Amino acid sequence: MKLSPLAKSLIQSAVFLLIVAAVALTSVAVHAATPAELLSNYSAQAGSLAVPARGQQLFITRHGREWSCASCHGAVPTQTGKHASTGKPINAMAPAFNPERFTDAAKSEKWFRRNCNDVVGRECSAAEKADVLSWLLTLKP
Repeated sequence: MKLSPLAKSLIQSAVFLLIVAAVALTSVAVHAATPAELLSNYSAQAGSLAVPARGQQLFITRHGREWSCASCHGAVPTQTGKHASTGKPINAMAPAFNPERFTDAAKSEKWFRRNCNDVVGRECSAAEKADVLSWLLTLKP
């Protein structure tokens, strides 16, 4: 079957619009999240269930480096912390104490990448992110 130039153009336009719509929906899904959805995604990427006790241990340990997560966020991150070198206040990490935490996947990834590099000297694995987030989700008022 041979298509006219107009039909080809209409099909190309429709395909383009479908691709644009798919990208738009994907970017919305990447930015809008809940802590539980992020935990589910990290656990799926890791191929294992998160372990809150491992998350707490990762959070409070220095890993042979200058800082731990707790150095800035507090050993129990339910209150405002303070950046170890700048003194800048850092809002509570636990989602029950700060509902804005872990509601933007891209922002969460940015901070995990930056802070894991400072704390463990590399990017955290999906399992480590899941463990930390699962522990933070156990902290309740």
